[in-house]
Amino acid sequence: MTEDTSITVSRVVDAPAQDIFAVLSNPARHAELDGSGFVRSDDRTDRITGTGQVFTMNMEGPHMGGEYQTDNHVVGFDDNHLIAWKTAPAGTEPPGWQWVWELTPEGTDATTVRLTYDWSGVTDPQLLEKIGFPLVSQGQLEDSLGRLAAAVAG
Repeated sequence: MTEDTSITVSRVVDAPAQDIFAVLSNPARHAELDGSGFVRSDDRTDRITGTGQVFTMNMEGPHMGGEYQTDNHVVGFDDNHLIAWKTAPAGTEPPGWQWVWELTPEGTDATTVRLTYDWSGVTDPQLLEKIGFPLVSQGQLEDSLGRLAAAVAG
């Protein structure tokens, strides 16, 4: 028996890829997109412009005992096509999970957006037990895509 270590959802969003990417690359907009309810706000973060950047988010959730911060290390960046980051508790190195957003234009006014939540790199048994992956469900990821569609439509 194999165990799933990622969830991918996708949908077509009625907006050009560059408009969607402008929202995804702005951490100040991430709380508006978050279907899990954990993201509260960014911590004075600039727009994401390339790999190697780190942006900090203010979070809240019972799995961490309330309020906390995460450092998000940008590991994938292709303007208007891909943005990905590995998340870690603030001040620590990423323990192995990542978020990947992929954009595929479908003509000039529509884009297929794929969101992958991948925890295959988590190897610490204590962390696996504490977090109880997947922490974010497929439904919550689909909600994030719906929120993204609303954000670019508004």
